Amino acid sequence: MWKVTAIACAYLLGAIHVEALQARTIHLANADSNYVLGLCYMNAQRYDDARAAFAAEFQVPADSAPAYLFLGTMLQHANLPELAADQARKALQISPTLPLAHFMLGEIYLFKSDVNHAMEEFEQERRLNPTYAPLYDRLGDVYTRVGKLQEAQEALTKAISLDTSSTGPFIQMGKVLLRRQDPQTSIMYLKHAEKMDPGNFITHTLLAQAYRKVGQEDEAKRETDLASKIHADEQLKLQPVD
Repeated sequence: MWKVTAIACAYLLGAIHVEALQARTIHLANADSNYVLGLCYMNAQRYDDARAAFAAEFQVPADSAPAYLFLGTMLQHANLPELAADQARKALQISPTLPLAHFMLGEIYLFKSDVNHAMEEFEQERRLNPTYAPLYDRLGDVYTRVGKLQEAQEALTKAISLDTSSTGPFIQMGKVLLRRQDPQTSIMYLKHAEKMDPGNFITHTLLAQAYRKVGQEDEAKRETDLASKIHADEQLKLQPVD
């Protein structure tokens, strides 16, 4: 994907050569040109131009809060968190009640392990966007990290009530209940997570701990073995191919 995108960028940004002319149709046939152009501008670190291209794609003004927030989202996906945070802050300067801007800032702070600032941003998002399920998953994570287990459990209960299709809150709830010395209920949530995603290493690791706490050593050993196998398989996939 990146090789073709790079070629398309060379064409779209004016560096036309034979290879670009041969490959441009392949890429542009599979994606909207404004979106591709935005990615190319990002690659060239022309972020104002990237914002304008993405804005044209989604038919919003280039200087609007949503345009800044969308560029921030793309920068976050590109592992450029500081630049993403700048765009989210600019979006909030234009529209202080814009949904998801505080959420983005919270995620960036959480990525940097700045838990206190993450909590502040997530709580601000909750006031603006109280029915957004992923927010409560993140709040559950933050409260768990600072040892506020009751608040974490309440946030995760809300996350699950808003969206039962996401595995993360069930796993996080299992972890919280383990720390609250309730392994039996923890097992219930973790088994549900296991049904949703049988290949999750963390789920099996936590299940092993929970079974061990209730004295079910055979089940604990089975889950430990499963976790070890999944972990080994994942490491094998990460090894470079000669």
